[in-house]
Amino acid sequence: MNTISAVIDALDRAPAVVIPLVRQANPEIVKRRPEPREWSIHENACHLAEVHPLFFARLESMLTERHPTIRPYDPGRDDEEDALLKCDLDESMRRFASDRARLVAKLHGLSADDWARTAEHGEYNFYSIFTMFRHLALHDLHHAYRIEELMLRRDWPVPNPVAS
Repeated sequence: MNTISAVIDALDRAPAVVIPLVRQANPEIVKRRPEPREWSIHENACHLAEVHPLFFARLESMLTERHPTIRPYDPGRDDEEDALLKCDLDESMRRFASDRARLVAKLHGLSADDWARTAEHGEYNFYSIFTMFRHLALHDLHHAYRIEELMLRRDWPVPNPVAS
């Protein structure tokens, strides 16, 4: 993912990967945590919807300020321990899809100079708009992988059949 178009395409496709994956999970296990303090399928999925406001705010800051400072986000530090379990999964998946479509539309309107704009980030030695959204695309895949990994645990109920 080293081109703007590849990043935008990955971001655009993410809901079509994640949402059916979540729907395939056996309902008995959707909120089951594999270990205390480890996220369930529900939490991994809802997290993807919950981070959009953060990325919209970062983008706006990076487009309107010269090299702003970005505060790192750590859900384990910044959120209540069970906050994501309280989210409505269906509503979160609807928001994930609609916010992502809005984000992709906004990203299509950025210039090459916009994509190169930078910020100071407390965790990284370099952070541009391109880096931020490549990171988000990889973040989507990370959580999709975690969802599938949980769904396929040998000691948990078998997932629903894949819709054709």
